[in-house]
Amino acid sequence: MFPKRPRIPGFSYIGLHRYSLTICTKERKQLFTNAETVEATLTTIRRSAAAHDFAVLAYCFMPDHLHLIVGGLTDSADLQKFVANWKQLSGFAHKQRTGEHLWQPSYFDHVLRDEEETGRAVRYVLENPIRRGMVTEFSHYPFCGSDVFSVEELRDHWQG
Repeated sequence: MFPKRPRIPGFSYIGLHRYSLTICTKERKQLFTNAETVEATLTTIRRSAAAHDFAVLAYCFMPDHLHLIVGGLTDSADLQKFVANWKQLSGFAHKQRTGEHLWQPSYFDHVLRDEEETGRAVRYVLENPIRRGMVTEFSHYPFCGSDVFSVEELRDHWQG
């Protein structure tokens, strides 16, 4: 069993904040290698984001983990409820479909302080498959993108 990741003491994780999240698959299995698993998980994240007042600024499904950059849209946007909701729903659906667990417990988070830090985080997320030698440009990788920015906006604003 993995220990629960500590959160920032005294920080509520509620409101108009932006976060960089990394969530690993159970036992770091390479589960995000096919479009069906990625799309099912992304659909659940999008539904939960809408229900919990979050925008998905960027995402990248690497074979054994997921990177997300999300931002709260209202004063009541609760990161911990949002993440718990989509991890539970996507994990249950995956288990029903495959018989195996999808997620390891908990996740890594970083609160992003400003636009500049958000830009660096988005660039880091989108460059993951490039650093791994999977593609030469983020737009060629099928499992990354944004629900807020077009590919052109991502390239113009965050690629350097």
